[in-house]
Amino acid sequence: MADTRWTAIVAEDEPLLRQALLDRLAEAWPGLEILAACEDGASAVEALAEHQPDVAFLDIRMPGLTGLDVAATAAESSPRTQVVFVTAYDQYAVDAFEQGAVDYLLKPITPDRLAATVQRLQSRSGDAQAVAALLQRLGTSLPRSGDTPPLTWLTASAGKETRLVLVDEVAYFRADNKYTTVVTAEGEALLRTPIRELLGMLDPAHFKQIHRSTIVNLKAIAGITRDDSGRGVVRLKSRPETLLVSQPFMALFRNM
Repeated sequence: MADTRWTAIVAEDEPLLRQALLDRLAEAWPGLEILAACEDGASAVEALAEHQPDVAFLDIRMPGLTGLDVAATAAESSPRTQVVFVTAYDQYAVDAFEQGAVDYLLKPITPDRLAATVQRLQSRSGDAQAVAALLQRLGTSLPRSGDTPPLTWLTASAGKETRLVLVDEVAYFRADNKYTTVVTAEGEALLRTPIRELLGMLDPAHFKQIHRSTIVNLKAIAGITRDDSGRGVVRLKSRPETLLVSQPFMALFRNM
């Protein structure tokens, strides 16, 4: 494959680190076309499915969907994509990467290390089975960004009333411009926190992003079906409406 034909996406939630990686790539691999520079895992999942790039550079520790979560969707949505994980210090992950056909970059990224990664990428093709095996060794995911405990309660408003909502009682969260709608069995309230920011505060074992604009409580799900287009439809235990799962996100529910 000619150098100028290679394409990639980058996923890094820290703007300065994302730009630094883009700058490094421009120097080390001038012919590489960056199709998307994503600020979170959800947009990376969608970019993988849309663009099916040759390479995906994925930060491991992102709020909400981690780089490992994103890579888990690649086998289904973009099996030819080679994955390069970007990590700061997780030795456990590094040991696993060195045993598989998946590359990694340690932060801060040095020109020599990036040049070696570029050479390896250009000499081999994507291996979805190798990525799947690596993810199985690592488990479902690594810990999310930060060490703060997940939210237990949140304060939301319904008209002029302020409500204290137990997070476990939330059926799902829905993006509402710069804010987030909190939906429980009793009704809706408005949370003055963007859904992307909220993702990093929730327990990833209980809450899954199923769409760029929707996070669902796994405990609230009655069932999931797939329609003819590959999208999922979530039925809820305590609400009459159904929720759509974007097709790329369905891979996250494969083992449910």
